[in-house]
Amino acid sequence: MVVVDAHQHLWSLERPEDYPWLTEDYGPIYRTFTQAEIEPQLAAAGVDKTVLVQSMDSYADTAAMFAAARAWPRIAGIVGWVPLDRTGEAEAMLDQLGDDPLLVGIRHLIHTEPDPDWVVRDEVQAGLELLSRRGLAFDVVAVLPRHLEHVPVLAARNPELRLVIDHLAKPPIRQQEWEPWSSLLEAAAAHPNVYAKVSGLNTAAEPDTWSAEDLRPYVQRAVDLFGAGRLMYGGDWPVAILAGDYAKVWDQTNRVLSTLSSADREKVLGGTAVDVYRLAL
Repeated sequence: MVVVDAHQHLWSLERPEDYPWLTEDYGPIYRTFTQAEIEPQLAAAGVDKTVLVQSMDSYADTAAMFAAARAWPRIAGIVGWVPLDRTGEAEAMLDQLGDDPLLVGIRHLIHTEPDPDWVVRDEVQAGLELLSRRGLAFDVVAVLPRHLEHVPVLAARNPELRLVIDHLAKPPIRQQEWEPWSSLLEAAAAHPNVYAKVSGLNTAAEPDTWSAEDLRPYVQRAVDLFGAGRLMYGGDWPVAILAGDYAKVWDQTNRVLSTLSSADREKVLGGTAVDVYRLAL
């Protein structure tokens, strides 16, 4: 069994302007985070490989992830960024990257776009078609219900494109609510080319008191809808620090998954990520 953390970030505040969303209001994560800091925590948890995910819509952020991956063999894949709404520029950048097996997907911070319907614009559709032709996955940041509403639309338009919903679309755990999240997730899961990450759930719960039992009903709903073969674990470090630490996320997530069969746990903890991101291990 290969254990994969399919959602990890790195960033540097040497140039704060490179990450304009990251302000002092974010408290403990308003600083530089490097692979050297997370390495011992991954080793202690028994994580074999990780996937770095973009933190900013910029070439600089993607380049920094490639540099980290060259230095740290535990990094098996990169979900980078190209301007999906500028297809010619996106294609040129992907041509520069060539067939580098480290590039496994693309993400855009759609929740920072003023237009909540940005991802279904015609010009973005052309960019998604480019990803489909290249065999790259697309990570979907679904913060608002509106974002999750778009997933079935994207899946139908791009049946060969692997869509990965980050953080189970942030279910309303803190509010102990269910809708519209549950119904929208069900509609997304109806498409076989849609996958989801069991990640970032601690920051959707009460930050100081959350436990496996708070996450369990939402994760179980995802298992019922997707099956283990379309779910993957992610630690969401260092954002996870806002509500605990990596060790707690790893421990409590495993408690939630303990009710699954060993075969299904292996899928969520590694197998799905290897398959969906086509990791070259």
